[in-house]
Amino acid sequence: MSFEEALAAASRDEGFKATVYAINTLLIRKGVYTQEEFQSFFVEWVDKELRRKQRDGASVRSE
Repeated sequence: MSFEEALAAASRDEGFKATVYAINTLLIRKGVYTQEEFQSFFVEWVDKELRRKQRDGASVRSE
């Protein structure tokens, strides 16, 4: 399958996921960062988002 065929076959969401996968795979294979570093930053981002959602949810309930 060519890139153009894959692009046409993928939904917008699938295209975004494929882009993230391709970029991360390339950066890991090129040695820009390790899988462990990626996972650490992933967990950091999710943790920050969950805390933000809790904080935002608490402020909405208290109003």
